Amino acid sequence: MALGLVSGAVAIAVCAVLVDRFVLGAEWWQVRHTVTAEPVTPQREVGPPPGPLAVSWERTTRTHHGSVPGFDGVAYAVAQGQLVTASGRGLDVRDARTGGPRWSYRRSGWTLLGWASTRSRLVAYFERDGDRSDRLLVAFDALSGGLLWRREGTRPAAVSRTTLRWPAGSDVLLTTDEPRRTLFGVSAVTGRQVWRLPLPRGCRLAEGGARPSDGRETLTALALECAGGDRRGRLLAVDPAKGDVRWDRRLGSEESPDVSMLDGVTLASDGTALRAFGDDGEQFAAWAGDVCGDAMCPGVLAAGRLVVVYHPKGAKRGATRMEAVRVPSGRVEWRRDVPAYAALTQAGGEVFALRPRLSERLLPAGVDIVEPLDGRTATAPAPFAMNPDLPGARPWLAATGGLLYAAVPQAAPRPDGATRLVVLRGGLLGPGPAELDGVPAADWPDACALLKKPDLAAARMPGHRSAPAYASAGGVRLPHPVSCAYEPRHRDSGGAADRPPLADHRERRTRDPSASPSGTASPSNRPTGPGHEEGAAGGFTVSVRWTARTDQAASRMLDALQATQAQSRRRRDIGADEAYEIGPTAGMIALRVARCVVVVEADRPPGAAARLARSVAYRLRAPS
Repeated sequence: MALGLVSGAVAIAVCAVLVDRFVLGAEWWQVRHTVTAEPVTPQREVGPPPGPLAVSWERTTRTHHGSVPGFDGVAYAVAQGQLVTASGRGLDVRDARTGGPRWSYRRSGWTLLGWASTRSRLVAYFERDGDRSDRLLVAFDALSGGLLWRREGTRPAAVSRTTLRWPAGSDVLLTTDEPRRTLFGVSAVTGRQVWRLPLPRGCRLAEGGARPSDGRETLTALALECAGGDRRGRLLAVDPAKGDVRWDRRLGSEESPDVSMLDGVTLASDGTALRAFGDDGEQFAAWAGDVCGDAMCPGVLAAGRLVVVYHPKGAKRGATRMEAVRVPSGRVEWRRDVPAYAALTQAGGEVFALRPRLSERLLPAGVDIVEPLDGRTATAPAPFAMNPDLPGARPWLAATGGLLYAAVPQAAPRPDGATRLVVLRGGLLGPGPAELDGVPAADWPDACALLKKPDLAAARMPGHRSAPAYASAGGVRLPHPVSCAYEPRHRDSGGAADRPPLADHRERRTRDPSASPSGTASPSNRPTGPGHEEGAAGGFTVSVRWTARTDQAASRMLDALQATQAQSRRRRDIGADEAYEIGPTAGMIALRVARCVVVVEADRPPGAAARLARSVAYRLRAPS
């Protein structure tokens, strides 16, 4: 009897082990892996020429909210004629010119938390959902997607939450142990350990920052957090091929720094300063203060100059500056005030900068092509809108093969959101300036002419006065007002009587952080209290946000606007070609009629925005 019980227990244990290994741990049901044998054409290091931009192809990747907070972004890279997309769902590799699929890899029940590439190998790091101790490295041939090896239990060194990348170079991956006090080099070819490097006494790899490491094929920089008397962070540069320490520098704060490595320059920002180091570890430039904010300062190396974008210490809120520093002398060659660029890249000796808005009052994002020798700039609208304050992926930019690759976060599909990748090429010239995508400035309607007195009376707002606001795109100034703010002539609050007409609002040099999608003060921020009772007619704004070259281009722009908003509902009762109600209330209507995109904002009385939007749509269809 006892022997039978023991035999049964042994049989159950054996079955459990077999089920765990060959069923629960089997690859055949967990993995979706596609490969390719098609060749790929390398791309030249050049971006699109100055002038209008057109969409070559685009793709949206949904945000994956895994079990590990902070690693829900989407990262991109362009290399060897391929575009790599890394997200929590896995890897997706496409032809960089056409967007056609090449190979992909996903694991059900696992989340991708990091990836690395070196030479012709690409390695992904997965953790099992709900069990962070169950780790897996999977290596692929970068061009075909063929599986090279798998390694369990290994922990990558200093994964960046911003890019999801961890350091690799010279066919070697950098990994670490559980206490993060030792570095290991693992061959990207075989998956075997090739060297071991204990970190300085009392120090371990930093993990608090969004970008604790970065590297290239011949050098890796890692942020260290140290205990003891001097608790300032350190920056350690390592040769990935041999594991030798190239240099070791102390920084200015205990906080974990953000690290960015360019071709020959390493940048580190820790809240006390942005520092630039050469290949030998010597600091050749520094910008004192918390000049980067929450994200790493955008920077590129072009024509022997380090071009960085930062927020000057002591300047007014939102002030942004671009500066070119000669490498390695550190001499400042030029500096100028710029928009708050969200991303930079370089190709063909030119710097490409992504601005959140072409102009404060206009809808599209903008692309500036900057000459690194003297800072001269050519501006063009991007055929999409963006909201850099959305959570998720950081805006990203790359240029190669005559194309410009831009990735921006968006709120749709809601509630998880996504990252939208738009690949741009040089567009056709039009009769108008390139800053307006070839549309003549005279084609833009006058925002103050979109409502007549009967329209205001029908909306129960007959006693309102208007104040026009103008805009510029690059060096082109639009002749007609792009926005018209209406305010009641009589105010009961404080006994105010008729006031003189509001002065024209010229475009401000800096963006108002509280600006709504229309580029004006949000209705929720307008005055309340006596004289502003619920139901009483308040102020409202009509803004011409864009006039596109074609109806299709305008439709794309309106769709991009609504995709960046946390709440958006389609309205089919406005009389426009397309219309959306934006926000938690009905106080904002974005509409399109033919080539024009207009935003109407009115918080009181209820339904006023919709009534005004119908009148605007009618006037756009039948201009007088």
